[in-house]
Amino acid sequence: MTRDDKLRKLFPKPKSYFLLVQCPDCSNKQIIFSHASTVVKCLVCGKVLAEPTGGKAEIYAKILKKYYE
Repeated sequence: MTRDDKLRKLFPKPKSYFLLVQCPDCSNKQIIFSHASTVVKCLVCGKVLAEPTGGKAEIYAKILKKYYE
């Protein structure tokens, strides 16, 4: 086991991330959290983009990009 393997186990990477999504109605681009704990609405038209499920949020918008660590 190398030193890098040991460090990976000591500092696990998070399973959550931020997403750049596009609203299906008005095409507005917005950044949301993958594990959102509240309902996320579009800032322009008010359509629901994500709903919490107790863990990973249910995403109803088109995902354009994932922002990892």
